[in-house]
Parts: sequence; structure tokens; C-alpha cells
Amino acid sequence: MNVISVDGLSRSYGKGSTLVQALKGVSFSIRQGEFVAVVGASGSGKSTLLHMLGGLDKPTGGHVHIDGEDLYGLKEKERAVFRRRKIGFIFQSYNLIPVLNVEENIQLPLLLDHRQPDKTYINDLIHTLGLDQRRKHLPSELSGGQQQRVAIGRALAYRPAIVLADEPTGNLDSANGREVLELLKLAVRQYHQTVIVISHDMNVAAEADRVLRLQDGLLISDTYGGKGE
Repeated sequence: MNVISVDGLSRSYGKGSTLVQALKGVSFSIRQGEFVAVVGASGSGKSTLLHMLGGLDKPTGGHVHIDGEDLYGLKEKERAVFRRRKIGFIFQSYNLIPVLNVEENIQLPLLLDHRQPDKTYINDLIHTLGLDQRRKHLPSELSGGQQQRVAIGRALAYRPAIVLADEPTGNLDSANGREVLELLKLAVRQYHQTVIVISHDMNVAAEADRVLRLQDGLLISDTYGGKGE
């Protein structure tokens, strides 16, 4: 089953001599439970694609369907709610709330939606992420690798349709970066999540089920097994 369908996605910025075409008619679909890496040089359109898939910026043309919903057919407030419930985000800079502890940061998407967290699932998530002994710690009391684990937990807390990870290993050393990759793969296997990673890191591409390569706003290759890198 396709959880994401992208059809003719385009995004332009500026006009006339300052026109920049960041995406040029990109189309693809992703099945539930795939671990997909999106790679490409700086300026290839990776970040723009992330923003389009995450409902953070409107496309100039084309459509994005997530879990059967036309993302940009929704009104702005509806899209914000959909984003909170259906799209988990993992950022390079973690983006944790400094005054909330580990458990509170993980549960934040649910609390913002006035939902009662499933304690069994949250506890399992915290255990899987190796954060049992850190659940009452603040972000300032954690290492970078631990903070990124919390960010992964927060992205998974709502059991979203997709998880978008923007350079999730970018601020980590190689050992912690490897741990984060293993945790993302575990999310796919254990929680049947669909994970899309935007990255310059070729180790990410090597570990992915599938690799989408962008160049100058175009999707130039779509390979399985991480073998295209």
C-alpha cells in the first residue's frame, strides 16, 4: 500500500531573472514500511522536497497525497492538525523543548493535541530507545546522541503515517550516527513506520531500502537496496 504519492511536484521561487526552480515535476510513491533515503548535492532540491512532504511550504504545482489525503487540498489549519498527527519530524538540531524532560518531550505531539498518551507504547518506545535511565532528565543533561534519540521518540509518539528525518546524523560523531541509523531501521521493523531521510551521508543511503537521487530539482534515479550509491 502506498502511504505517499507525489505527482508532478514543482516549486519555484522568485520571478524573471531571479527565478529559481527548486523542484521540477517530481513524481514517485512510497509504500508503507519503507526506509527511503533522499540524496543529492547542495541545491539539488532535497530540502525543498522535505518541506513539501511535510506540509511546511506550498508547491507551485503538483500534488502530495499522504495516507490517502491530498495534503495541499487541506486548509491551513486542517493541514497543521494533519501534520501533527500524521507526520513525524526529526531535525539535525534536535529541536527539543529545554524545560521539558525526556518523557515530556516524547509525548509533546500528543499533549499538544489534548490526547492521552498510550503509556504502554510510550514506555516501550523509551525502553527501545535506551532512555529508561534518562526519562526525567532535561535536554541539557543529555549527550547529542541521547537528544537525537528523544527526537526520534517524539517523531514516533503519535504513530504517524510517515517520519521525515532531515540530516539526522549531521551533528553526531560516527558512533552516534550509526546508532541513530539503527534506531530508524528498528522503527521500520518494529513499529512498521515509513521513514524518509534527507541526507548528504552516504552511509544513510547504503542502509536504506531505497534511494531517491535529486539533481537540479529533478529526480534522476530511484534505486532499491541502497546499491545506487
